[in-house]
Amino acid sequence: MEKKVLKAETEFKVRFSEVDSMNIVWHGAYSLYFEDAREVFGKKYNLDYLYMFEQGFFAPLVELHFEYKKPLLYKDSGKVEIIMRNTDAAKIIFDYKIFLVSSNELIATGHSVQVFLDKNYNLIWTAPEFFLQWKKENGLI
Repeated sequence: MEKKVLKAETEFKVRFSEVDSMNIVWHGAYSLYFEDAREVFGKKYNLDYLYMFEQGFFAPLVELHFEYKKPLLYKDSGKVEIIMRNTDAAKIIFDYKIFLVSSNELIATGHSVQVFLDKNYNLIWTAPEFFLQWKKENGLI
């Protein structure tokens, strides 16, 4: 059986407020690019933050990792590719790649990990039923 891959992409233009005095994108801006990709993914696959909240859960980030390959500069256009890493754990794990649009050069890679909390901020150790159902509907289980 072929492994199902859930993937989304979004493009962005580097703004002046995202660069440092060297004209290079400040490292903290990458977390915003990853966040934008998670929102696009959520809209594409019906797994956005509001939906999770309506199901009675929060999904905070507990890990965010970056590896920088080349700098992005002011006015560059970038593209973020996000792929969900399927796991049996009660987590949402995404892998990211950022490319320079003009050359398709790899700029950065990374991953993020989110866990589930109930509305009382208790950590949920097993995947919530809504998440298992979502995974079934999207061919992940």
